[in-house]
Amino acid sequence: MPKIRADVQGEHGEVFTRRWVVDLMLDLVGYAPETDLGAKVIVEPSCGCGAFLLPIVERLAESCASHGRRLSELEGAIAGFDLLDHNAEIARKAVVAKLVDLGEILENAERLAQRWVVTSDFLLNEEPMQPADFVVGNPPYVRLEDVPKAVSDAYRSMWPTMRGRADIYIGFFEKGLSLLAPEGRLAYICADRWMRNQYGAHLRRLVSSRYAVDSVLVMHDVDAFEEEVSAYPAITILRNGVQGPVRVVDANAAFDQREASLVLDWLRNPQHALSSSRGFEAGELTRWFEGPALWPAGSPKTLELLADLESQFAPLEDSRTGTRVGIGVATGCDEVYIRAEAEGVETDRLLPLLTAGDIATGRPDWSGKYLINPWGENGLVDLSGYPGLAGYFAQNSKQLRSRHVAQKQPRAWYRTIDRVDPELIDRPKLLVPDIKALSHPVLDPGGFYPHHNLYYVVSDKWDLEVLGGLLLSDVANLFVGAYCVKMRGGTYRFQAQYLRKIRVPEPDAISLELKQRLRRAFRQRDRSAATEAAVEAYGLSRGAGHLGFPSARCLQSSRN
Repeated sequence: MPKIRADVQGEHGEVFTRRWVVDLMLDLVGYAPETDLGAKVIVEPSCGCGAFLLPIVERLAESCASHGRRLSELEGAIAGFDLLDHNAEIARKAVVAKLVDLGEILENAERLAQRWVVTSDFLLNEEPMQPADFVVGNPPYVRLEDVPKAVSDAYRSMWPTMRGRADIYIGFFEKGLSLLAPEGRLAYICADRWMRNQYGAHLRRLVSSRYAVDSVLVMHDVDAFEEEVSAYPAITILRNGVQGPVRVVDANAAFDQREASLVLDWLRNPQHALSSSRGFEAGELTRWFEGPALWPAGSPKTLELLADLESQFAPLEDSRTGTRVGIGVATGCDEVYIRAEAEGVETDRLLPLLTAGDIATGRPDWSGKYLINPWGENGLVDLSGYPGLAGYFAQNSKQLRSRHVAQKQPRAWYRTIDRVDPELIDRPKLLVPDIKALSHPVLDPGGFYPHHNLYYVVSDKWDLEVLGGLLLSDVANLFVGAYCVKMRGGTYRFQAQYLRKIRVPEPDAISLELKQRLRRAFRQRDRSAATEAAVEAYGLSRGAGHLGFPSARCLQSSRN
């Protein structure tokens, strides 16, 4: 392919990793001095100023001393890359200083540093490389849309898992995996959003079909980097081999170097009893998730429970019960389409609209705003039949015609982004706000249309108040919390793709007494009572601790 010059002027997503985290990752993949590292190859795909590179050099030198190898002869033992020549030069100088400090003569140190660290875009570098026994690092955090188009096109061409609005670390995973020798291991610390986002689907398919997940250490609240970032990181260990048991660690803010040593001992020796700790929960799963579907996150107990519930119950969205999950209308220009008053517009073009703010109290509390609706039963209405609507849109035509959706469809310049479903306005529906700390389903008995910051659930078979009780419960939060991408501050995204992951009992399998309890809990907004009834409806043992979620937080928040 033609040579593409990567962007070296813009955002590079540099976040530097603390030394104890680096040591933990190197230990986890087995890059340890007691191994003959001189016979191995390790790749550092984004070496920055040397956070991983210097510990690697130290371990390689110690291994050489133990195994009778000459460090000066190991030009192919390390392959470090960085896009920025400034970073690469700093890393080379640091390697030279480290090697001299370890006893190498300056000439050898400079030669090794030049061979070990190259200025190159890891994703576009096409120089032949030896199969790697280890690929370890902290890939950059950069969205593809922030990369020049020629470069992003080249990335997508070479690394087909980079679909949609992916972060470029997706490509770092794919290329890193492609370099692994049989039984070689990859360890990255980076955002784990690829496990629970649509853009990670192709990477999830690749990993589950050709590689193995060895362990996942979730570190969202851990002080893992030299500066504070909202990266939601995890250490993920992948292997070029057959899938076996997976060891999962869910760390919290108390996790530190001492806690890491406990985890390391257990991960190296799963048969050892794991000491209890306030800094993490850990466990071993006998199976991992397959295919491109979303991968959940959470404690081992949570993941085990999810697997059990998913094997027993049907998804919330189910054609057998006529249950469907959707999202409210996106207009592309709310200031024009959403108004409390629209003088002259025909009344049948005004739909009472509910937003997330209108249901904050737990019931519809309409603010008086309308959706100015350009849609009829058969598509966009003919403006010649609605002079008031036509005049209003004409007054705002400059704004409306400048939108992307209007430029794509000039004849439909007055359309909203989403089509309005005329049957939804009068249909009873549960409404769920997009962003919330806990599930907040609210019943609209009919008469309102939802805004795009609300998701809706309609059903032909469910009593929506009974279903609302299930969705209010912490069992529903368990599903959404495990699959969703969490926002800053720990709030959840209750998007349709995550709501659809919720499993529910058959409506007819719930007793009349339980239905009454769920209905009453929903009406009273009593999350604790809803959870207790839901636990029985799912056939789980009593007590929130069995559910595998942080029961104290959920129960303390039961009336929020």
